[in-house]
Amino acid sequence: MPDLLNRDNYSEHTMNRSYCHVLLGVLMSFTTAHSYGYSIYVSNEKDNTISVIDGDSLEVVDTLEVGQRPRGIVLSNDGSLLFVCTSDDDHVQVLDVETKQVLHTLPSGPDPELMALSPDGKFLYIANEDDNLVTVVDVEERLKVTEIPVGIEPEGIGLSPDGKWLVNTSETTNMAHFINTETLEIEANVLVDTRPRVAQFTEDGSEVWVSAEIGGTVAIIDTDSKEIKKRITFEVRGLPPETIQPVGIKLSTDGSNKAYVALGPSARIAVVNMTSYEVEDYLLVGPRVWNLEFSPDQKRLFTTNGVSGDVSVIDLEKQRVIKSVKVGRLPWGVVVRP
Repeated sequence: MPDLLNRDNYSEHTMNRSYCHVLLGVLMSFTTAHSYGYSIYVSNEKDNTISVIDGDSLEVVDTLEVGQRPRGIVLSNDGSLLFVCTSDDDHVQVLDVETKQVLHTLPSGPDPELMALSPDGKFLYIANEDDNLVTVVDVEERLKVTEIPVGIEPEGIGLSPDGKWLVNTSETTNMAHFINTETLEIEANVLVDTRPRVAQFTEDGSEVWVSAEIGGTVAIIDTDSKEIKKRITFEVRGLPPETIQPVGIKLSTDGSNKAYVALGPSARIAVVNMTSYEVEDYLLVGPRVWNLEFSPDQKRLFTTNGVSGDVSVIDLEKQRVIKSVKVGRLPWGVVVRP
């Protein structure tokens, strides 16, 4: 038995044990910090690239070459593939995120802009701005299933959580088209304000939020009745109304009951209470803020700022930007891979 009663031995033993505890703590902290690591993918419309940002360091760690004018981007359900609307190439590229190589392309109509993946990962619904069609593509077979005629200049695509309803926005017709994904037919057309852009369903699927860029509003549409139940307007002190242009929308699912709306040239994100529909705050970000995405734990929000060519990182607990990350020219789409 060691002579722990000896003062020198006792001190040495205690120091060694303390050192081991400290070292174990450091290793556990390191493991914990990196077990929740994630990556942010940003499409750069003018550079024909995808910027990859590390979620821990908030630094660009890679730049991937893709086709011409990448805009809407979507991850596969397992996070292994990135679908990229290469708008000027008139197709969708499929990128392997591990090898960082384009595997193949999927058909679309001319000028694909935004898309949504079905919950089972089998079908991709693509809005083609230049031919007034929504293309449905079988991802595995790499074939068009059908093309659905919609309004003029289709832009936004929103899919209900259960996959039963697809909402497409047509920015010249000023409508939100409710498409039944079983019949692949339009069942309702809802007139909204001028130039609708993005459609986002709530977590329970009971509402879909539709932004109107020129109209300056967000319409809250009841999914069952297909009627507008509320219009949200925005006003930023000191800014002319024409600079406040709602585009991207993200609806929280973490119990915070917050919605975030990108307001374009105003360089603001509106924070909206999802129960009262009241605007609670405006957060300053980069100019021409377009799209936005949560971190996996929804404690941060990432926004693409087209004019400044960067991504604003918002701490949602502090309700302020904590960093701006320089990416390519005209950043547009953004997704997060856990």
